[in-house]
Amino acid sequence: MTAAAYPHLLAPLDLGFTTLRNRTLMGSMHTGLEEKPGGFERMAAYFAERARGGVGLMVTGGIGPNDEGGVYAGAAKLTTEEEAQKHKIVTRAVHEAGGKICMQILHAGRYAYSPKQVAPSAIQAPINPFKPKELDEAGIEKQISDFVTCSILAQVAEYDGVEIMGSEGYFINQFLAAHTNHRTDRWGGSYENRMRLPVEIVRRVREAVGPNFIIIFRLSMLDLVEGGSTWEEVVQLAKAIEQAGATLINTGIGWHEARIPTIATKVPRAAFSKVTAKLRGSVNIPLITTNRINTPDIAEQLLAEGDADMVSMARPFLADPDFVNKAAEGRADEINTCIGCNQACLDHTFGGKLTTCLVNPRACHETELNYLPVKQIKKIAVVGAGPAGLAAATVAAERGHQVTLFDSASEIGGQFNIAKRVPGKEEFFETLRYFKRKLQTTHVELCLNTRVDVQQLVAGGYDEVILATGIAPRTPAIPGIGNAKVLSYLDVILGRKPVGKSVAVIGAGGIGFDVSEFLVHQGVSTSLDREAFWKEWGIDTHLQARGGVAGITAEPHAPARQVFLLQRKSSKVGDGLGKTTGWIHRAGLKNKQVQMLNSVEYLKVDDEGLHIRIGAQGEPQVLAVDNIVICAGQDPLRELQDGLVAAGQSVHLIGGADVAAELDAKRAINQGSRLAAEL
Repeated sequence: MTAAAYPHLLAPLDLGFTTLRNRTLMGSMHTGLEEKPGGFERMAAYFAERARGGVGLMVTGGIGPNDEGGVYAGAAKLTTEEEAQKHKIVTRAVHEAGGKICMQILHAGRYAYSPKQVAPSAIQAPINPFKPKELDEAGIEKQISDFVTCSILAQVAEYDGVEIMGSEGYFINQFLAAHTNHRTDRWGGSYENRMRLPVEIVRRVREAVGPNFIIIFRLSMLDLVEGGSTWEEVVQLAKAIEQAGATLINTGIGWHEARIPTIATKVPRAAFSKVTAKLRGSVNIPLITTNRINTPDIAEQLLAEGDADMVSMARPFLADPDFVNKAAEGRADEINTCIGCNQACLDHTFGGKLTTCLVNPRACHETELNYLPVKQIKKIAVVGAGPAGLAAATVAAERGHQVTLFDSASEIGGQFNIAKRVPGKEEFFETLRYFKRKLQTTHVELCLNTRVDVQQLVAGGYDEVILATGIAPRTPAIPGIGNAKVLSYLDVILGRKPVGKSVAVIGAGGIGFDVSEFLVHQGVSTSLDREAFWKEWGIDTHLQARGGVAGITAEPHAPARQVFLLQRKSSKVGDGLGKTTGWIHRAGLKNKQVQMLNSVEYLKVDDEGLHIRIGAQGEPQVLAVDNIVICAGQDPLRELQDGLVAAGQSVHLIGGADVAAELDAKRAINQGSRLAAEL
């Protein structure tokens, strides 16, 4: 596909006083670099790489306008000239690379993880242990003037503009919604009063920064919480925000406390673009749409259909900083696509770790992980074409080494070929497409259907052998485990054996959840169907209900089977899943009537079914199921290692062959990439 394939996406956008080179916005993501020592230098490299990659306009992670508004105690804020000077290394690096960048002003309100938090009313958030202090009139005035000061300082720091965060359930959004704003003064009560704060902030910021400075307002168009805004209120606010002086309106979807997924991989691509589309025509300033837009084709389609004037993509630019350039050069098949997994970005952010990306470990590590051309070419064998082996082979070859990749299977991918078959994980097809193309562009010699032995590898005269041979599923020592009812998870997902109508799944890690999802699913995957997804999670398809959810009943598909998901541990089932996605997997299975049981002791398997005891004091009982599926961990496959070491070969273990604790693509790709960067 050539650049002509994306005429809408690559068209400039004239904002009057400045022109954006195309319709892509890199949405705000808190990376953790904002607070790190030396973080501004690293942020400069991170943003400049994406500016060189062609992004039209970038937005930083959220920066607090004051102490009380920071997302946590000690979070990044912009309150002084001295702090503003530190940002200049970032803005100048972006401008030198030909890009534009806005700073997001984020006041967390009752979401602030700090005892200093303030809000319109003293109502505690369900996701926060701290209760906010209700602001008085002087306190509200202080917050507004802090937004203004922060905007002026962003201008001093040479940003092209600011994004005022008015969505996702943060401070401004808390004033807008009746369920978080119980005030009876001029800042509460009627909607006119509740929307006074955002309008006042935008008006005074525009007054302070002058006409030639971008102001993006992030407006919550679909709160997805009870007591959220009605559509009429959304339109009323958008018109008032335009009047107050905003340049662009960005779409916000869902509060953080909403129990509906909005960006995880289970969410269909562009699931919410029609929300933005509905606002078009009500205002005259450009609108930005967002959420789960991860390919140039999807972005182009949304713009061509008139859903929005610009497209916001955040995580896709973590995954591939050259996304725009590749699309423009007809190389869209070389884009490293975001799979919406959240494992290395949002899960890291909410776990207090530095953000990066499962499919691109260089993200946020641009100053220390680089794939530099080699001075001395080595002959390298990589055994195993799963995620770890693919990463190692392509990075080593990209650097100039001569690489041969062996796999006994008929296709590349390893465990990704299992994952891609699970409903809601279809994005793994994209990662496999990316690696398939990368093997070609880096000239890796690929030998499929080839099981190599020690002798062949030694005879091959390789300078380095990398073993990425993966794992073997572990079989637990349960009496009767050889019964015909017992299946491995590979039998189930690869369709190698028929599965009955009632099933017990042993092991509630990531694979146990995937297998359960696979077993209860029927019909088209809701992650591939916008309307079915909205119905499954109880979102009003007509956008008439307050908050998009009031009075709407969720309509999940009926389950295809009865499933029991069991674990030995006494902790909550699914406790080890991702911080930002675990609850989605649990809720999805609950909606399909999956029974999740912890503290299970497995007594035996026989023709009756699975005999278990729950808790030390429990009575033995039988789950009279048709099949028992084993998802009880895995062991590393590394039988080649000893022979190679004995032959004096330089050997490296990566991925599951190194550590098979839980299948971990994030660790596998990171380990493979970092090893190859060093060789």
